[in-house]
Amino acid sequence: MVITGTIFFLFGIVLGSFLNVCIARIPEGLSIVSPGSRCPQCRQPIKGYDNVPLLSWVLLGGKCRNCKTPISIQYPLVELLTGVLFVACYLNFGLSPETFKWLSFTCLIIVLTITDLLVRLLPDAVNFFGAGLGLAFAVRVAPRDEFVSDLIWRFTSLSPASPVSGVLNALAGALFGSFLLWGAATLYRLVRKREGMGMGDVKMMAMVGTFLGVRGAFFTILIGSLLGSLLGLAIVLTMFFAGWKRAVAVRASRRGVGTETELRWAMASAYQLPLGTFLGIAALLYVHFDPWISGLISMTLH
Repeated sequence: MVITGTIFFLFGIVLGSFLNVCIARIPEGLSIVSPGSRCPQCRQPIKGYDNVPLLSWVLLGGKCRNCKTPISIQYPLVELLTGVLFVACYLNFGLSPETFKWLSFTCLIIVLTITDLLVRLLPDAVNFFGAGLGLAFAVRVAPRDEFVSDLIWRFTSLSPASPVSGVLNALAGALFGSFLLWGAATLYRLVRKREGMGMGDVKMMAMVGTFLGVRGAFFTILIGSLLGSLLGLAIVLTMFFAGWKRAVAVRASRRGVGTETELRWAMASAYQLPLGTFLGIAALLYVHFDPWISGLISMTLH
């Protein structure tokens, strides 16, 4: 187990290096294949011995060998996170087709969550590719939630073949997740008279739904929204009490725009966290803790 876990970790940090490329290039519409990795400042290609996951960043002191420009700590952190999550997949699911499904899902979620956190964007290229991949996996490894299969059995006493059942449950998860989030966004816009989230979040939930099914999509939206709301409120309160934008508020107050307190609160409360990041965290929580969550819910209901 230790040897296999180590292999998963090493494979994860190597793939994490590639995910960093995806995070940097996909939002810009650039190829993730060519050109090879290079310093964004001096444009010099990065040699193979300077591109070893985790190790190279440490040995180089977090700087480019040529121009000494600092290299973001994002790169080793993404590599480490990918390695740890790959080991978690192995420990939870062993060596099975399901493991490779969740490894693929993990890579998609890492790219989306980090990209949304950095540039407030959930690329269609990742969402659409992920949705297709989720449907393909559903043929062999169906979502754990058999919502559609249960409905068909209840009303027709028929049991669809496994590949058909898997795809139907994946499609149901995609439709449920995307329409639920779209409905919430529409309601928010009607009530608050402003956009609360982008369509990228809706497309992301369609992708997540193909992997997780209806129950997983619902859990992702519920927990992701809760995490985002709690952290968002904490950040807004911190910004307000720390005096964020106080000078701007004072100048505006002198011009009769409003009181300083009102203006500071308005500016702090306008801050928005990327919902996609929290949806991604919630989706991974569901993947790894669903059996425990389901057991807890079952014990509560009984």
